[in-house]
Amino acid sequence: MEAFLISTGIVALAEIGDKTQLLAFILAAKFRKPTPINIGILLATIINHGLAGAMGAWLTSMVAPETMRWILGVSFIGMALWTLVPDKFEEGDARLARFGVLGTTLIAFFLAEMGDKTQIATVALSAQYKAFYPVVAGTTIGMMIANVPAVMLGNRIAHRIPVRLVHTVVAVIFAILGVATLVGAGERFGF
Repeated sequence: MEAFLISTGIVALAEIGDKTQLLAFILAAKFRKPTPINIGILLATIINHGLAGAMGAWLTSMVAPETMRWILGVSFIGMALWTLVPDKFEEGDARLARFGVLGTTLIAFFLAEMGDKTQIATVALSAQYKAFYPVVAGTTIGMMIANVPAVMLGNRIAHRIPVRLVHTVVAVIFAILGVATLVGAGERFGF
């Protein structure tokens, strides 16, 4: 349950102001069809985070536990620093309209999420907790928690969210996870 809750919370917060949330705002404004946009986000996230979770599980089977602890600790600290860097959205991410609303959203979100903070976080969380399904379910729900309101309410809420504060909180959480992993705080819990 811990893996699920932490994964959900981290991704929901990390996604605020992220380029995929900006993509959700743009798709909502462009197409004005929230249902296929939300379904596209869900499907793209399940596929993308499923692959990321599998990568994390594979890494834990290939790397010695002590080495994995260092990799994860440094990765979480790196994620903390990366979270403080503002995302930039490129209009090319939303230029797939010939595939319809659902297809455009699915392709655009999948591609935008490749190498994104939340995808890398999914790899690290899956490796950290050794809990593929709870992590992928949590990161997927976290993605939906952040993006469904973006699609449903669009620009009406975009300027009311203190993005810098949210990113700082997420960075602190990642840093705490990194330091705790490096000092071996999770060993008594089996990760």
